[in-house]
Amino acid sequence: MDKQINIVETLDWYLWAGVDEICADKVCLSENLEKKPAISYNSISKVTVQNTLSRPVHSNSTNLTALKNARDICAKVETLDELKSVMLAFDGCNLKDTAASTVFGDGSATAKIMLIGEAPGADEDRIGLPFVGRCGRLLDKMLAAIGFNRKECYITNVLPWRPPGNRTPTDDEIAVCLPFLKRQIELIHPDIILLLGGIALKAVMDCSDSISRTRGKWLEYSVENKNIQVLATYHPSYLLRSSAQKAKAWTDLLRLKRKIDELK
Repeated sequence: MDKQINIVETLDWYLWAGVDEICADKVCLSENLEKKPAISYNSISKVTVQNTLSRPVHSNSTNLTALKNARDICAKVETLDELKSVMLAFDGCNLKDTAASTVFGDGSATAKIMLIGEAPGADEDRIGLPFVGRCGRLLDKMLAAIGFNRKECYITNVLPWRPPGNRTPTDDEIAVCLPFLKRQIELIHPDIILLLGGIALKAVMDCSDSISRTRGKWLEYSVENKNIQVLATYHPSYLLRSSAQKAKAWTDLLRLKRKIDELK
């Protein structure tokens, strides 16, 4: 017997995953489904995404110039508010052209724990804060499970702008945005960094190993004569798709909790 599909939940999933257009006036999930009352597409939030093919292609020299500008700007910044202001004014990354918001970090400026994800999703791009959608709700539950809440932490992403359709960011995009992230780390000066997903691991630690091989191992990030303890684990979006991996993520969280207790 065919399983019934909840159309509303399915459409919600498509929107969360970055689907911005439909090809017909009606949604057709399967020819064998029972006829359901028609759903007006106008009732669904639609995100208008600029056609990326219309954007000028940046040369390697342009990318190097943008990277140098980002580094020079960040070197002069002394506070998180200043960093947010220069990030809002920065125009050296193409992703800003298609994003609705510049999603800066959120949380305590004196946090001992810093969490770094990949990039804003659809909800984050719309609201302007990191980890506020389905991933954010799962992350809140993960933190609560070890006795923490997001107000005690500082949460940010490698990229402050959402890639169109939640696609994987390019190496050039990561490189241009990385000075802003590194300056956030320097200003927060945390004791522990939790990297959420492979993109964060690669960007922050310059690590070529996969997240599955590196997760659960303690690493070190050096800044201003301080060695920050770094732990990588799966991104909440991956856990939403692969619930079987939640047990491994729980093990990582327990390891994080033990390290927190040791550093008190």
